[in-house]
Amino acid sequence: MAFPSRRSRSLHTIFFCIFFLIGFSFAEEASHDGDSPKFPACDHPYNLVKVKNWVNGAGGETLTGITARFGALLPKEERNGVRLTAVFSNPLNSCSPSSSKLSGSVAMAVRGDCDFTTKAKVAQSGGAAALLVINNKEELAEMGCEKDSSAQDVSIPVVLIPKSGGESLNRSIVDGQKVELLFYAPVRPPMDLSVIFLWMMAVGTVVCASLWSEIAASKEAEERYNELSPKETSNVSAFKDNAEKDFLDIDVKSAVVFVITASAFLLLLYFFMSSWFVWLLIVLFCIGGIEGMHNCITTVILRICKNCGRKKLNLPLLGETSLLSLIVLFCCVAFAIFWATNRQASYSWAGQDILGICLMITVLQVARLPNIKVATVLLCCAFVYDIFWVFLSPIIFHQSVMIAVARGDNSGGETIPMLLRIPRFADPWGGYDMIGFGDILFPGLLVSFTFRYDKTNKKGIANGYFIWLTVGYGVGLFLTYLGLYLMNGHGQPALLYLVPCTLGTCVLLALVRGELKNLWNYSSEEASSRVSSGDA
Repeated sequence: MAFPSRRSRSLHTIFFCIFFLIGFSFAEEASHDGDSPKFPACDHPYNLVKVKNWVNGAGGETLTGITARFGALLPKEERNGVRLTAVFSNPLNSCSPSSSKLSGSVAMAVRGDCDFTTKAKVAQSGGAAALLVINNKEELAEMGCEKDSSAQDVSIPVVLIPKSGGESLNRSIVDGQKVELLFYAPVRPPMDLSVIFLWMMAVGTVVCASLWSEIAASKEAEERYNELSPKETSNVSAFKDNAEKDFLDIDVKSAVVFVITASAFLLLLYFFMSSWFVWLLIVLFCIGGIEGMHNCITTVILRICKNCGRKKLNLPLLGETSLLSLIVLFCCVAFAIFWATNRQASYSWAGQDILGICLMITVLQVARLPNIKVATVLLCCAFVYDIFWVFLSPIIFHQSVMIAVARGDNSGGETIPMLLRIPRFADPWGGYDMIGFGDILFPGLLVSFTFRYDKTNKKGIANGYFIWLTVGYGVGLFLTYLGLYLMNGHGQPALLYLVPCTLGTCVLLALVRGELKNLWNYSSEEASSRVSSGDA
């Protein structure tokens, strides 16, 4: 930061935001079942379907539907699909033989009054080539077989679309226009390159934050000592004390309270999630992101050009402020406002990732673990927290609380910003691969600690801990996404893999080297004093 006083003032703002942001710790991808069903039994997996439509020959917006547990296979590629005319059944529920001519067309029916297999058999008996069911809600629903019903003789594809899609097609048909439909069910690739980029972003953020703390500390120390005259040596200790106040050392009690607070806030979001609540989180995220981006940009600029921060201005309320700091702050605020107002755009993920990475880099500079004892308590609590809210919470709440909150259920279409996300470029269904801030911050605190420990104790790369924990973090993330793939895209508690691969690696190395006791009760102040005495 350009000025130590400003960093001290913003410390409480950063950690106020962190209590909201760090609680979301999981990895997820927007996933759809792409397995192929086996015709004609009623045990097909549900596959998403692209429903292309034309009105009087003009292409319309492609709708998304879902297949039934029965019926014929749909082609995986559009070129293999058949373009058919859409006709409404009469009656609309398709529960009895239709008076409308359905031969060679897509029969359209509304949901209700009879089971799905009955609708399919009626449409098929009328000569329909496919059945399109319009749901009575916006959500996609599962079309299974009713008890004691048989779908063995259903040989046409059956697809369900949301209510809004059906209303759009209905308006066109009622106006006397010709509507044509084409169904196909593309299969998502087993792996997308976005996972690799997300892995690089997460590991890069942890490494960058660990090294950045040294860059920032070196720059700040140089700036402070340059401002002192040779006669002001009595003030040197005061500056050192102020520098120490810029950091927050986590203790055992605060580690436990922190995880409990995160759980309470997660429940608050789950029960009271709404669009205004998400907007509150967006504002808090922007505040933290602006602070983080300001810190990162000014650090880089002042590292390259040490004289850029010399120009000062006296402003009301703010007092003496660097002109550089003011300009950077204005740019950061403008960037955050632009992202917030365009957060629904296809490119908004990039702005969200930039703000999030800058925020996490700054947090990992400010927050510190003093030793492995505190790290063990914090990471073990986070380990249990993550597993419970992703895997075990459905036992109590009938769905995963963590995943429900991250998806933004009941938030009016808004989503929370406490994630790094990258679009699945090669996926025909789109969606994002995501990782929660907690999956970077929790292990990042430990990795940053080992970097400081190695530096203070003058350890090399091979006999230190930083490089091995960095590798462990990367391996843990790889295992997370491997689990994501093996579980068909179901959200994973990433700390289930990351904690053993980081904390476990650190403890195991310390045991082998006979340094566990030192790491367990380590004190950076005492170590610094010993190093200073040795140098003297």
